[in-house]
Amino acid sequence: MDLTVLTLVLAAAVLHATWNALVKSAGDPWVQLGIAKVATVGVAVLFLPFVSFPDADAWPYLLASAAIHQVYYVFVSLQYRFGDLSHVYPLSRGSAPLLVAIGAFLFAGEALNGYGIIAVIIISLAILSLTFGTPWKSDDGKGAMFALGTGTTIAFYTVFDGLGGRTASDVFGYIIWLFILEGIPFGLLVAFMRRRVFRASFREHWKKGILGGALSFFAYGLVIWAMSITPMTYVSALRETSVILAALIGTRMMGEPFGARRITAAACVAVGVILLQISKG
Repeated sequence: MDLTVLTLVLAAAVLHATWNALVKSAGDPWVQLGIAKVATVGVAVLFLPFVSFPDADAWPYLLASAAIHQVYYVFVSLQYRFGDLSHVYPLSRGSAPLLVAIGAFLFAGEALNGYGIIAVIIISLAILSLTFGTPWKSDDGKGAMFALGTGTTIAFYTVFDGLGGRTASDVFGYIIWLFILEGIPFGLLVAFMRRRVFRASFREHWKKGILGGALSFFAYGLVIWAMSITPMTYVSALRETSVILAALIGTRMMGEPFGARRITAAACVAVGVILLQISKG
């Protein structure tokens, strides 16, 4: 894998872990995610004059991804409502690379070599192992169900955006319009659903929400760009290394322990990343 792509996708992982931690740590997750998505629309609009309008071939992927993202945001909000970050985040993100590998093979004909298959399995299992690193509470079972729904929607929109970014004549135009199309409906939905608490929560946590939205924009924008020139499964697996970073954030911001299991998982993810690099060498 090209070193520039590798570096930028790992940077996207850092951004992704950070904005998810902000959503989880700043009050009502519905409101925070709604504020974040409105912020992504604002960032996208700033770049609108500098990109091309997506061509007709890209629009089916754009519309499909925007629709799936609405379901994804519902699952994300619900998983954080019922589950701890250290449980639901690894479960949702760790299940995604394996599902993306299947989707990329079926719809894009992307087949992994031996090293690539081993690398994706190692990364996914290492991430999933973090789910069982701390004791579960009574509501965490519900959170786990929603997290699996999150992982499934991640796989769907990743494949659609991988194909859409490659189809579009201007991948950056695709990225900008995707954030506009998927951010507005969810922002409006949250404003309506949480109208009784939206104003108070916004006043208290708006800075975290807007920062999370800006980080989300660049985190996934980098991923779509990377998938336009690199196999989707490799990008997805690298992106999900954000879970290790989220675990570290959890120890610093939320008082969660960083024990032997997390150290082992981090080491396994590092091995998986090295194998991914070898497989594309």
